[in-house]
Amino acid sequence: MGVSRCGGRGPVGRWACPVAVGVALCAAWRAAMAAAPRWRERLFALYFLSHIPITLLIDLQPLLPAGLHPPALRDLLQWYAASFRDPMMLQPPEWFKAFIYCEAFLQMPFFPIAVYAFFKGGCKWIRTPAIIYSTHVATTLFAILAHILFHDFSESQHLGPQTQRERLVLLSIYAPYLLIPLLLLFTMLFHPHYNQAEKRKRK
Repeated sequence: MGVSRCGGRGPVGRWACPVAVGVALCAAWRAAMAAAPRWRERLFALYFLSHIPITLLIDLQPLLPAGLHPPALRDLLQWYAASFRDPMMLQPPEWFKAFIYCEAFLQMPFFPIAVYAFFKGGCKWIRTPAIIYSTHVATTLFAILAHILFHDFSESQHLGPQTQRERLVLLSIYAPYLLIPLLLLFTMLFHPHYNQAEKRKRK
């Protein structure tokens, strides 16, 4: 008679159980959010790990003497450029070549550090370097994607995208190198595990 399932009486008793469950769920959610974002850390670790051979074996070819890479790797680059209509990798414009230099001398030294930090997990010291990296890369990718979408490739020495579909296919090759750095940036800025130190400083 009037006794709620949670053992209380009257209207207060009837609301006590849902409120307690809500508080428990809220606490569990906050604890989960405060924990290290492991699936994203694994994604970031794999991203940086895969970037090392791509940079050394493919991306740096336009900057280095032709004979430095074995013929198989040169053929792979030629196949990629022809299949996906990417003339920038065979005859890069000066601005694109500047981005490759940034990849070689600024990003490449960071890759193994990031692989270690994200595979280990919970390394809060990676926050500031990751913010710098992701901001830099996202900025360069906006320029590259705009070039792919709007540039007239008809006068390129090497075959470039002509139709909208070819532009979107090439865009899909570069897009992950924008989306993952943006996810990295938002994780470093807003996830409680990585911005706790900043909150304590503001206090």
